[in-house]
Amino acid sequence: MSKSGRKVVLIGTGMVGMSFAYAALNQNVCSELVLCDINEKKAIGEAQDLNHGLAFSESSMKIYQGGYEECHDAEIVLICAGVNQKPKETRLELLKRNEAVFRSIIEPVIQSGFDGIFLVATNPVDIMTQITCSLSGFEPSRVIGTGTTLDTARLRYLLGNYFDVSPKNVHAYVIGEHGDSEFVPWSQALISTKPVLDIIEDNPHLFTKKHLDEISENVKNAAGQIIAAKGATYYGIGMASARIVRAIFSDENAVLTTSVLLEGEYGQNDVFAGNPCIINRNGVSRKIELSLTDGELEKLNRSCDILRFSLRADSNI
Repeated sequence: MSKSGRKVVLIGTGMVGMSFAYAALNQNVCSELVLCDINEKKAIGEAQDLNHGLAFSESSMKIYQGGYEECHDAEIVLICAGVNQKPKETRLELLKRNEAVFRSIIEPVIQSGFDGIFLVATNPVDIMTQITCSLSGFEPSRVIGTGTTLDTARLRYLLGNYFDVSPKNVHAYVIGEHGDSEFVPWSQALISTKPVLDIIEDNPHLFTKKHLDEISENVKNAAGQIIAAKGATYYGIGMASARIVRAIFSDENAVLTTSVLLEGEYGQNDVFAGNPCIINRNGVSRKIELSLTDGELEKLNRSCDILRFSLRADSNI
């Protein structure tokens, strides 16, 4: 392990990776950040650019370009490398293109002696996280995907606007695949300590279930809308990754909807999907199994089936 105890190796210096790096610098989430990219010249330039901003930050972070050998004493390896999602392309359609990229990454990381936590942000993130776990041989608790962390943040933002409350007082989750089959278990959604469905029932002249369904669809389609407008999404997922890293280094026991291996929860096994988890210095400390309704459980089963089908469809996995 590094002397700092807070070393991150970022693999992939594209827009997602650098959005994380910028957020990490401004939030001072780590003390050492290594930028690793197949394009070494770009990684050097990105490190130089970030270092020039240190004077304006409260951080004293050490930032530099490095190769896979730098992983040997890192606590976290964050993988943001991969091909970009094209307009109208689903996250699952990225699988075959990004699976080859990951095979070229995981082996040298493991060969370096890395023994920390993998954090995966590359799409389709649930499957790429499962591939990382399989290729690395790591315990599933030390292989985490960003999952539906960003989707959950989008949901809480929209619900906060709808109910005119701070998103920090909205307790609701998006679970399942980070993609088209994700969904909101409304039975578990709360504003402060009051169920959202009860609020609607008590105030039918102000709020409706139809509006909740529209919010859910907006959350699901948010990435596609952003991609259509500007070509890619990166700020949100970069900040979500920084949030997960902070939870790990601060040993927070924070509840985040990361992509994790389901091992009997909801009757599901051998599939990575977004679910509320307690995240601390050891990675995934515990998974929180929600009390889903029969209809919600059916949606989760469908989401997990889609992820399994995609894995089976690629004979290389």
